[in-house]
Amino acid sequence: MSSNKLSAVLEEQIHRLCLNDFPCGHGTWRKTKDSREGAKTEETDALLDLLSCPHSPWQHDESWSPQAPALRQLAVLTPERLHTDFIYNYFITFRIVDKDVTVIDDGLLKFSKLEELVLSANKISDIPAENLPSTLKILELRANQLSALNSLNNSLPPRLQYLGLGSNSLGSYDDVCYLTGRHWPQLVCLDLSDCEFQDQQSLLKALSTLPCLRTLVLEGNPFTLAPCYPGFTVDSLPQLSCLDGSWISPEERHCFRGLAKKSDLIVDRASATVSVGRMRGIPDPLMSVDENAPDFPVITYSYFITYEFLSHQTVNLNFDSEWKFDAAHVTEDCFSDADLQSNKNCEKESSKPDTQDLTVYTGETCHDFAHVSRHSTSKLTWSECMAFSDTQTYIVNDLGGLKRFFNQGLYLTIEEEKVLSWPAASEDIPVAKPSQTVKEKKGGKEKESPIKSGSTKDKSKDKKKKSVPELVQDAPIRRVLGSVHVPLQSLVRRGQKVEVLCELAALHTESEVEATQTLEKDLGKKTKEDKESKQRGGSSTKQKNTATSKGKGKGRKECEEMDVHTDNSVFAHLKLMTVELSVELEKWQSASEAQLLLPHQNS
Repeated sequence: MSSNKLSAVLEEQIHRLCLNDFPCGHGTWRKTKDSREGAKTEETDALLDLLSCPHSPWQHDESWSPQAPALRQLAVLTPERLHTDFIYNYFITFRIVDKDVTVIDDGLLKFSKLEELVLSANKISDIPAENLPSTLKILELRANQLSALNSLNNSLPPRLQYLGLGSNSLGSYDDVCYLTGRHWPQLVCLDLSDCEFQDQQSLLKALSTLPCLRTLVLEGNPFTLAPCYPGFTVDSLPQLSCLDGSWISPEERHCFRGLAKKSDLIVDRASATVSVGRMRGIPDPLMSVDENAPDFPVITYSYFITYEFLSHQTVNLNFDSEWKFDAAHVTEDCFSDADLQSNKNCEKESSKPDTQDLTVYTGETCHDFAHVSRHSTSKLTWSECMAFSDTQTYIVNDLGGLKRFFNQGLYLTIEEEKVLSWPAASEDIPVAKPSQTVKEKKGGKEKESPIKSGSTKDKSKDKKKKSVPELVQDAPIRRVLGSVHVPLQSLVRRGQKVEVLCELAALHTESEVEATQTLEKDLGKKTKEDKESKQRGGSSTKQKNTATSKGKGKGRKECEEMDVHTDNSVFAHLKLMTVELSVELEKWQSASEAQLLLPHQNS
């Protein structure tokens, strides 16, 4: 891939200012004392207006440097001053954003008075410190392709006060070593947001050596998902005034006082609680049951909600001795190597029958990776408002994987389980015997039916057997009623809780689908009859033909009206299902709270 040097982009931007072309620079268009009468010349004010007028064709994009418009004005007023060195020394600020710059080359050193350099959204993978002017005070390299800071070893700008490295793949231990006071003695503001730092203690130990640091941005890093953030950071950097865009109040600092000294409490892991509340809007399945339907099979419906979440182990709030997953719902892929499964995969997995539970033990082997597991709530029978009250707490050690999971979001699915129940085979005999004895009675008068000869007690027993037979259930039939994606990016950006009302469009019930199909068949028959009548009336008179065509038109009109009615009825059955969902990260509110909560987490 060919490199795009920064100096070449800057030269191109300066060239586009047209400092030697109309209305700038020397030329016959300038009115001077020596100008001949009758020549087409412009006053200086008129030339300046051409530079600043919004509709002027000589107005150029000057947002890349605040000195660009002033330099063009100088090219009109005193063009003789604009030699090469003057131009290079005139610029103080460059804002080269999204210009595909790949290399910061030594051509930048020509701008000897440069103080601010913004190079966001480019393709820079290395920061050669020797190519940075010593006068630099602001360096912004957000959203580039930086993966290491090992080139920042010497010849750093000693006056640098702001360093922006956000949205880069930085986060190794070596990167931390280049963020110390020895490298940046006058650094006041540091932006490390949306990077991949996971070791909070080692990073803060390095940042504490920056003597002038007052503003720090760390949101979007994996370690910020841990309960100890921001408390541990606030207490570890007492000179800090602003963290993640918010001023640190004296009350906040007082709450976390002493937390930095208790480093044994700091564990880089997250605790997230997912709660599923009430669900509304499910169509009543019994409304579509035919009154003349046979007694068997007995059909029962139940409803439950499934979702995927990242975890090493799941803590049940019922405080059982062991934590369990449904083995049919555990995804085998490691999240750090694979993305979240799609909606279709969710539907496929949800249709699998339940198998034995898989016990998950907490051990050192789980530290390096985490699984995306699927959780299912308890199954409830239909009601207008189904309260699941399902709460699960997930402990995650892989903070990088949890950050990626939150950025992709959570998939929530509503499922219906249908079970058909039939009488057991042994119950068929007592039901069939009485009918045979009644026939015997018809054949011979002397033979009496055992129903007649039997006592009243026997009758009641037989009735009991008939009314409450033992039922055998078929394998459950599951179907997905709807699925929705819940965004969770705000939890990465220092948000503590996401509380949403998920809305899903309800599918048709089975009877509604059958009714629609029957109506379509009737319409097809009517259309066929109309065609046959047209063929029969082909040899008739013109009047008859006219009448037939009128009748046919009428039939078509009726058919169209029925079609419209069908479509409207389909849309009328679409209802909105809602599910209450909340995802909350645990955050310590004080140093004393950390001491109380940590023993419970360890247990």
